Amino acid sequence: MAKALLFDLDGTLLPMNTDQFIEQYMRALAPNVASFLDPKAFIKIIWESTNDMIKNTDHNLTNEQVFIDSFVKRTGIQQSDIWPTFVRFYEEEFPLLKIHTNPSPLSKEIVEIAKEQGRKVVIATNPVFPKAAIYERLKWLDLLDFPFDLVTVYEESHFCKPQPKYYLEILEKIGVEPQEAMMIGNDMQEDMIASKLGMPTFLVTDYLIDRGTLTYEVHQKGSLEELKEDIKAKKGVFAL
Repeated sequence: MAKALLFDLDGTLLPMNTDQFIEQYMRALAPNVASFLDPKAFIKIIWESTNDMIKNTDHNLTNEQVFIDSFVKRTGIQQSDIWPTFVRFYEEEFPLLKIHTNPSPLSKEIVEIAKEQGRKVVIATNPVFPKAAIYERLKWLDLLDFPFDLVTVYEESHFCKPQPKYYLEILEKIGVEPQEAMMIGNDMQEDMIASKLGMPTFLVTDYLIDRGTLTYEVHQKGSLEELKEDIKAKKGVFAL
């Protein structure tokens, strides 16, 4: 029985081509740091520091701490010098990236139905972004004030997808067992890996990502519209 539904954000609840969005995000962010770093070198370092976050398995360090430590070591730039630039970017420029996404009213309907059914609802987006960026994307879906049971952000999370520990940390925080929670996402590798923990999975196919390297068990799949109908009808893995 799915007491908790864990929803991926990019490409799942927020319809978008994630690779194209990230490309536009980097293109917008890089010029802001030109006084500190060559933009091309900056993008390379951002990816390297992000990979350090993804590989981290130390539960004593938040993703934010891992990223900052990696970035400062790689650039020699002090956090206090460059971080105000990032803060300004997320406040003033990141909201403009909405044009590279395709928000759907289905997303709000889906989480509202799940909540009305008495389920816990989690935004299980890969916490490689700061809270400001994640909540801005929820705003695009008119979900900024929705009473989620948890939203994973890099300031508060200690692991990233596809680390199984990422999912275990969520389950511990919301107080459910793996078989009582379901992961819903569009990424065969990063989202469906939750099945290895005994979690049922639903693969959203509108913006499907499958790198073909590893495949994991998919218990149910369909479009965002079909996801809504399956939850509403309590069909298959959504039975209560």
